[in-house]
Amino acid sequence: MSREIVLDTETTGFDPRTGDRLVEVGCIEIHDLLPTGRTFHRFVNPERLIPAGAMAVHGITDEQVRHAPKFKEIVRDLMEFIGDAPVIAHNAAFDRSFIDHECGLCSHPLLEADRWIDTLKLAQSRFPGMPNSLDALCKRYKISLVDRTMHGALIDARLLAEVYLELRGGKERSLDLSSAKAVAAAVAADRAQGYAPRERQLAARSTDQERATHAAFLKATLKDHSLWAGYGVEVG
Repeated sequence: MSREIVLDTETTGFDPRTGDRLVEVGCIEIHDLLPTGRTFHRFVNPERLIPAGAMAVHGITDEQVRHAPKFKEIVRDLMEFIGDAPVIAHNAAFDRSFIDHECGLCSHPLLEADRWIDTLKLAQSRFPGMPNSLDALCKRYKISLVDRTMHGALIDARLLAEVYLELRGGKERSLDLSSAKAVAAAVAADRAQGYAPRERQLAARSTDQERATHAAFLKATLKDHSLWAGYGVEVG
C-alpha cells in the first residue's frame, strides 16, 4: 500500500452537462490504509444558483458560496494535494464527471481515468444484491453517523475513508501487523535479556510413585495419548 486520496464532492445537481456545478470538495489523505490527518476542503462558487432540491441534501446555501473562490482559483491547490496518488470515491463516475468538467472549463489537465478507485464497485463485488450506498455501508460496518445531519464533502470523505478501510480488510491487516510487531519485539527483548533454553534441565519434582499413578490414570482414561507423549510422559 501507499498514499491514497479519498475524495467527495457536493454539487448543484446530478449532471454537469446540463449546467450543474461543483459547490464543495473534500479530501482525506491516507497512507497504508490509515488516515494521516492531512485534509483538503474548499467551498466553491458555482457561478449559478443552487436548486432547492440540492440545498435540501447538503445544506449549502447561495449565500454560503457567494464569496467562495471559483474552481479555477482552487484547482492548483487541489491537484497539488492529490499529487500522483490514486483517488478513491463512492460512485466515482459522479465525482469524476464534475471534477473533469470543472477542469475542462478552466483548461486544466484532467486526472487520469485509471487513477480513480470506485468504492461502490468494491462494495457491489463484496455484497452483491445488497444496498451499498455510503449510509448503508456505514451501518453495515457499524461506523457512527451521529455527526452527519446532512451530506458534506469533508465529513463524507471521512466516512468513506473508514468504509474503504473495511472494504480492503484494513483493520484485520493492521491487527496482523501489530501482532507481528509485538512478536518481533518480544523476541528481541528475550534476546536482549539473554533468555535461551536451559543448559541443564531442572530435576523432576514428582516422585516415581506419583508419575506411575499419573500414567496409569491416563492409560485408563484417554484413548489418544499423543498429547501427553509430546511432553515426554510414557503412558505405554
